[in-house]
Amino acid sequence: MQKTKELVNRVVFGVLLGAVSAVIILYGKQAMLGMLLLVAYQASQEYFGFMTSKQMRKGMPPPPMLVTTATTVMCMGMSVFAYFYRGRSGTLLAVAAFLLLVLQVVANKRPKFTQLATGLFGLFYCGWLPSFWLKLRYLPDLAPPAPVTDFLYSLTHWPPTIGLIAVLTTCFVIVAADTGAYFVGKSVGRTKLTEISPKKTVEGAVGGMAAAVALALGSHWAFAWPTTPLAAALLGVMVFFSSLFGDLIESIMKRDAGMKDSGDLIPGHGGLLDRFDSYIFSGAVVYFFAVFVQPVLNEMGLIGLGPAIVKVFSVNAISAQPV
Repeated sequence: MQKTKELVNRVVFGVLLGAVSAVIILYGKQAMLGMLLLVAYQASQEYFGFMTSKQMRKGMPPPPMLVTTATTVMCMGMSVFAYFYRGRSGTLLAVAAFLLLVLQVVANKRPKFTQLATGLFGLFYCGWLPSFWLKLRYLPDLAPPAPVTDFLYSLTHWPPTIGLIAVLTTCFVIVAADTGAYFVGKSVGRTKLTEISPKKTVEGAVGGMAAAVALALGSHWAFAWPTTPLAAALLGVMVFFSSLFGDLIESIMKRDAGMKDSGDLIPGHGGLLDRFDSYIFSGAVVYFFAVFVQPVLNEMGLIGLGPAIVKVFSVNAISAQPV
């Protein structure tokens, strides 16, 4: 009975989260900025919850409150910077990392290297990586005519952009990968994938990858993006591995912290990181796909692989959306 109730809560709140997220994504960049500010704040709180847990403190002194607060503010600032400037976020990360190191050295009389590393990884994980979702949504080129893009235009009267299609496609592919891995693993999973997450199986991973590729191919038909079946299949594989890696990274943190969940924010799911760990790395990976891999594949058939790479790098080097 308890398991049934937990499953119902998980499904209901999962559907509600998906619906709210879809509306925010469709509404535009301002709404996404607001959502990502909340994500950066909550992710930082849960991340430092891991880092300051009793089990984690056995091997590492917890960072001072001043450092955790500054890191949280910087993480939120990453999304603000991405909203106003889109590119050059690598420069911002370097400057923020330097300032955070200075603050940690000043705030601690005898700082430990593990404390410094904890702050830097928090900045990277809770701030810089999520900001790529906003950069991805910002991609300005109009989406080519296709069955679903035409429907979206008739529904919203906003011309769909590549950024909108890329964000929607990525979210759908992640859901497909998680669902495929869960059901295939539950049905035929026998071979353990990794000690990091004992419930994951090789068979489940194969099922998840197949589902991710199938959904990406469906996106090619529905949105005409990715532009070719080959690009769609490659996108499916890239998103599958980025979502799996994000899941495993959070599993490592939970294991070292001795915690089952990152929090209890979302009924049936746990904390925000428990629900969105698969999305953390995927935004950056798909942004790279959209501004580099897809253009290279488009040019490769015309001028060859080497010249295509040089051309795309040259274009991105002088554009507002660098790789």
